[in-house]
Parts: sequence; structure tokens; C-alpha cells
Amino acid sequence: LKMNFASFPKYWRENCSDNKLMGAILDLGVSSHQFDKAERGFSFQHDGPLDMRMNFTDDSIATAADIVNNYDADELEHIFRVYGEEKLAKRIAEAIVEQRSHEKLTTTKKLEEIVFHCYPKKWRYGRTHPATRVFQALRIEVNSELKVLENVLPDLLENLAIGGRVFVISFHSLEDRIVKNIFRDISRQRKKEFQLLTKRPLVPTEQEMSENRRSRSAKLRMIERIGVPGGKIEEEEKAE
Repeated sequence: LKMNFASFPKYWRENCSDNKLMGAILDLGVSSHQFDKAERGFSFQHDGPLDMRMNFTDDSIATAADIVNNYDADELEHIFRVYGEEKLAKRIAEAIVEQRSHEKLTTTKKLEEIVFHCYPKKWRYGRTHPATRVFQALRIEVNSELKVLENVLPDLLENLAIGGRVFVISFHSLEDRIVKNIFRDISRQRKKEFQLLTKRPLVPTEQEMSENRRSRSAKLRMIERIGVPGGKIEEEEKAE
């Protein structure tokens, strides 16, 4: 089904009410094929338009270009600092505003160049490219990724049958923190209904990371439904 994660719980209730949801896997973030297509604008490895919409057919969604050309310096700084955990957020935001006063920013390479030169020379060639966090922050803002995650997880859990599980694979600390907190809180507050299966996230092995470099930041968390409200487990048949 081609839809935002946030739409799925409602779709399930309206179209699959006769079936019990036994499991859901949320693979967060951008797919490799999206990163690798320059025209999608997710990566600065290839020059392309500053788009970053996961649903690039929806013109009601503001693109990354819309954001960098229209948000004021304070708004840009907030996005970079909160969503990208970027220490030079203020400097980068001011540089973007200065540059766009001469010409609109429309390409990934142009934005990458601005961010790169905001960094002191001694910091430009570290393990992580200087533009990585800014691109992450813009992608999150464009697609409302954290808000979607915060909204969909509690709603999805309510659709689970007894014995049903939700698995979430995240790729950066902001996503993982949301998953961790929601799973922890609901398993504590509703002990008779939900059981946390991962006190610590599962991470890739050295072998997996050597075979797939993009797996290096992946974290997997799991939760299981073990009862219904009020603890009336006998009312539903537990899945084998």
C-alpha cells in the first residue's frame, strides 16, 4: 500500500477489522534506492534538486528547497540543531540566508558546499561529512518523520492481537529515543497488556556492517502484546 506510516492503523481498522494484526515492522528513514537517485535530492553525493520528499508526487509537501529559501535564520537554526544535532547550526543558517539573498538555493551540491565551508578546515575531513547532519535535519522536516513516528506507534500497538509484535528499525538517535521511550512507558504503564522484548536495542554484527556499510547505525527494538485492557487474556486466543 502506497501510504504514509501514519495512515496505516486507521486503514487497518477500516479494512481489516476481521483480521488480527500479528506483527508490524517499521523500517524508518530513507531507502537506499532513494539515496542513490540524484533526482530525489536526499544525498549530496550526487548533484540534484533539493527535494527530499518521500512522496515526491505530493505537491502539497514543501521541498527542502522551499525550506532553505523561505524559513528565516532562527527557524533554520532550530531545525539543524534539534533534528540534526548540529553544533554549528547558527553559523550554517546565517550562511544559507546570506547566500540566498544573491540567488536561490536549488541543488544538493550548492547546499553541501555552503555547509562544508562553514566548518573550520581542521573539521572538514572527519569520519562524518560536514553536511550529513544538515541533510538529515531537512529530510526530517520535509517529511515530518518524528511527528509521524510519535503518532503512529501508540496507534499501531492498539491494533495488535495478543502475541502480536511490533519491530522498529531506526537509524539515528532521535528516532531511537522516541521508540525507546514509547515502548518503555507503555510496557510500564500497561504491564498486563504489553511486554518489552528489548531492554537494549539489537545492533548489526561486525560482519553485517562489513557487508552493508549502511547498516552501521541501525538499531532494532521490539515489543509484544500479551493481554487486553483489564487483563482479560482469556477473551482472546493467544497466538502460538
